[in-house]
Amino acid sequence: MEELKPVSTERAPRAVGPYSQAVKAGGFVFVSGQIPLTPEGEVVEGGIRAQTERVMENLKAVLEAAGSGLEKVVQTTCFLAEMEDFPAFNEVYARYFLPPYPARATVAVKALPRGVRVEVACIARE
Repeated sequence: MEELKPVSTERAPRAVGPYSQAVKAGGFVFVSGQIPLTPEGEVVEGGIRAQTERVMENLKAVLEAAGSGLEKVVQTTCFLAEMEDFPAFNEVYARYFLPPYPARATVAVKALPRGVRVEVACIARE
């Protein structure tokens, strides 16, 4: 059985519970949901655009620490506290990916940790 390899970087907020920033397994990188926290753990203020920018930068940092990158993302799962934020979220999200775009699910949720507006998890090739 293949060993699971945890991934950690100081360029993204540290895990604050019993989970890894990411895990490498089977040629893929599974990145835990990232919320708009600075690497120091502070919530980014400024609305959905600023929060989405921080989330994407966190994903990028974790992927790079795993030897991967945004260009290798095959699937994302996106959570929004308000579906009204979708157009602005999508505008920022689209700046981080080129065709072929990753598969994606975007869902509205009742609430997210620390009262943030967005969370994104992803799966990428190594």
